[in-house]
Amino acid sequence: MASVPFTVSDLQTSGSGLRSSPTLLCTPLMGTTVDQMLIDMRKAKEIGADLIEIRLDCLRDFNPQQDLGILIKQSPLPTVVTYRPVREGGQYEGDENKRQDALRLAMQLGANYVDVELEVAQDFNSSIQGKKPDNFKVIVSSHNFHNTPSAEAIGNLVARIQGTGADIAKIATTALDITDCARIFQITVHSEIPTIGIAMGERGLISRILSPKFSGYLTYGAIEAGAISAPGQPTAKDLLELYNFRLIRPDTKVYGIIGKPVGHSKSPLLFNAAFKSVGLNAVYLHFLVDDVEKFFNTYSAVDFASGCSCTIPHKEAALKCMDEIDPIAKKIGAINNIVRRPDGSLTAFNTDYIGAITAIEDGLRELNGATPTTLSPLAGKLFVVLGAGGAGKSLAYGAAQKGARVVVANRTFARAKELAEKVGGKALTLEEVQDFHPEEGMVLANTTSVGMKPNINETPLAKHALKHYCLVFDAIYTPKDTRLLKEARETGAVIVYGTEMLIRQGFEQYKNFTGLPAPEELFRQLMEKHA
Repeated sequence: MASVPFTVSDLQTSGSGLRSSPTLLCTPLMGTTVDQMLIDMRKAKEIGADLIEIRLDCLRDFNPQQDLGILIKQSPLPTVVTYRPVREGGQYEGDENKRQDALRLAMQLGANYVDVELEVAQDFNSSIQGKKPDNFKVIVSSHNFHNTPSAEAIGNLVARIQGTGADIAKIATTALDITDCARIFQITVHSEIPTIGIAMGERGLISRILSPKFSGYLTYGAIEAGAISAPGQPTAKDLLELYNFRLIRPDTKVYGIIGKPVGHSKSPLLFNAAFKSVGLNAVYLHFLVDDVEKFFNTYSAVDFASGCSCTIPHKEAALKCMDEIDPIAKKIGAINNIVRRPDGSLTAFNTDYIGAITAIEDGLRELNGATPTTLSPLAGKLFVVLGAGGAGKSLAYGAAQKGARVVVANRTFARAKELAEKVGGKALTLEEVQDFHPEEGMVLANTTSVGMKPNINETPLAKHALKHYCLVFDAIYTPKDTRLLKEARETGAVIVYGTEMLIRQGFEQYKNFTGLPAPEELFRQLMEKHA
């Protein structure tokens, strides 16, 4: 279905988005017994949820009169009672009247909300007319497990929900692309009644985290990773501790890492902790992006995608979307850091090479004893780069800029030759490099994926060849101590971890994003703890 062209710059988030009450965090309870749900309720309260959703369709032996009384009365938090049928993604397959009877009973027993589906909402709301307690609200929900319709179609859906007499509308669609979330944001900001808007699936994750920015009534956070009630749901703990959910407001700036896959990235951990430590009103997210150009065209507001880190496979494709490219990044032909200027234009940098080269230089200074000189310790060194992809380019250009003599070795010789020519160096195949030692004390930089998890017993260079190198750097950081680095240490070389490149390129990105120096000690502590 064609969607109305819509960009997030259309949303006046800082004005109309200001709500009197912040977005609530709701934890669904999926226990199969009442006892399990009672345990999980207390857990949800400890984690910091605002309310819980009691999913009656998950209970194995459900006795409405007895069980609802216990669950509602003993809940330490306000309750949403849901009895979801199979057709809407739930587990209930029984009689429809009995299902609605249980929801009416929940209302009488003191539930704060019940969630009913749009197709039965009119009847349900008619049946409770004049009987609703003061603090009780009906959420009317619609679930689409196929796609996210056009903004116009979603708008019509909310109007239908409103027409049933709903107190709160809930729209759950399926994100086939991260840009689908923009249409959900448009609805939650502009809807006339409080609205819960969620794009399900991994590509919809940002719709859940950014609910407070776009005036969503509530968002769902699972009690633990294995207990999600819908595809793509984050845990309540991650929402609160990783993404600083409580600090997100309509005027919060949004940063993130663009990649595919991207869920493994530790960058949100580093940047969100750093933003929080200095009180910056910003959040950093995982952006699972299929089409970079579409992403930047859709999210074109200055406070959305204010800055992005860029990882594989987009480091080269993103170049085409930039208004300005740092000269070295242009030479490398790959970027990893994008900053949106106040006028909305996009400027790109490559901080990978700065991160890796400064780490290697410090390693060499440690080896040689720091001599007070403006000259780089790489000047004149024979610098062997394994791999000619984005990171290989970064290291080759970075080393050449510092005066090193560069050798590029790659599986396909043509790519090695192309890069070597650009940096005035020599090209080899990966086989040839095994016996390449025109001199002692060379520097080795591995940028291939050989030795990366799960293939941790592999190494790109045989141990006997390592004795000719005084320093070995490995861009891989999972595992931190690769076989290559272990064997290099045994041959007496100084080793430089991939985590060092990761941390230092992060310092540079932080500086580009915020104009402030990075909290280096905090970055290091977090990497030590989590990587």
